[in-house]
Amino acid sequence: MIATQQNARIEALEAHCAHQDRVLNELSDAVAAQWTRIDALTREVLRLREEIRGLNQTASPEKPPPHY
Repeated sequence: MIATQQNARIEALEAHCAHQDRVLNELSDAVAAQWTRIDALTREVLRLREEIRGLNQTASPEKPPPHY
């Protein structure tokens, strides 16, 4: 009887461990996907920032209104 209870506990722990491994792998994949997306968005923001700086430098300064 005791051996049966121990086997049941071991099987329950193994099932729990397998579930935890699966969840951990899913979370790891999700974090990796998020970092890939964050890197892409960071590059896009930097590109847009440089584009805006370029537009600001090439734009002619505003002329004062005629009443000055």
